[in-house]
Amino acid sequence: MHRNELLGLLEAYEPQVMTEAGYLERTKSFVRDHEDCFHSERLPGHVTGSAWVVSPGRDRVLMLHHKKHSQWFQPGGHADGDADIRRVALRETREETGIAPEQIRLLSEGIFDLDIHTIPAGEHGPRHVHYDVRFLIEIDDRLPIPGNDESHDVVWVPLHLVPRYNNNLSTHRMVDKTRRLKNPHRQ
Repeated sequence: MHRNELLGLLEAYEPQVMTEAGYLERTKSFVRDHEDCFHSERLPGHVTGSAWVVSPGRDRVLMLHHKKHSQWFQPGGHADGDADIRRVALRETREETGIAPEQIRLLSEGIFDLDIHTIPAGEHGPRHVHYDVRFLIEIDDRLPIPGNDESHDVVWVPLHLVPRYNNNLSTHRMVDKTRRLKNPHRQ
């Protein structure tokens, strides 16, 4: 997979809200314009891959309390030069949860959500932008979650309580999409 596969995923993606439509156009433009878009050294921004991890009942979401940012997020991270952004999301899920790969189920080959957000300057680098491509993943919520040293904690959060952990607009958007998965007629 090179940029063309990601561009194909982006072309096939149908955003559900106007904000995301803007993110889609900006992300496509960024990927087309930057051959090195998958490298974290690419500043002022780069492509990242994330996973929105749901339970089989779609009533819980896996959140981790990130040490570096001291906030609750879904699993995800830098592509580290890997142009297969789906593989990046799966790798980050495995690394950050400690769950075996065979227990991690990709629910769709297509993009679940897109976001563009700014990472503030810190000890790990200057302020920069993440063009975050997110995929929908399922893990059995009865499995123990070992986590890793990048997080203070990894927990299953009931869907209705997710905004108490992360109140970002992109998180609200993914919660709403998850509710629609449970009830596809909900508008």
